[in-house]
Amino acid sequence: MSALLNREDGFAGQADAVYESLIRAHHALSDEDSAALNARLVLILAHEIGDPAVLAEAIALARRSLGPVGADAAHA
Repeated sequence: MSALLNREDGFAGQADAVYESLIRAHHALSDEDSAALNARLVLILAHEIGDPAVLAEAIALARRSLGPVGADAAHA
């Protein structure tokens, strides 16, 4: 599969500021509200991307970054 995701610095050197804004958005939220915020943000950004192939690649990359499925359960 050819890469569809943009691997360039899309934040123009401002990745730390973007990360900080994400952290601030979660400040003082319960775990449940934080998960809801993440879900809403994912859906908003998925809509903005609008390309199912790019989304599929992003989902696969995110899933792979978690490591083997069940790895946490095996170490519990």
